[in-house]
Amino acid sequence: MTSVTLRQNESQDQLLKRFRKKVVKSGVLSTVRRKRWFVSKSELRRIEKKKAIRRFKRRQNGKVYEPSI
Repeated sequence: MTSVTLRQNESQDQLLKRFRKKVVKSGVLSTVRRKRWFVSKSELRRIEKKKAIRRFKRRQNGKVYEPSI
């Protein structure tokens, strides 16, 4: 569980900002979002495969070089 303690001469806004950074860094929200609905293993494999294909295509498109004349 993420927690922060109020430092000396620290405003509530600064405390809240520090807390939000810790929550994002710990990955709590992404885990909760991912586990919100059940996804079968075959579905996970299919999603991962689609992500890999998308990554590969992006890398291919980024490396295309057309010389200008």
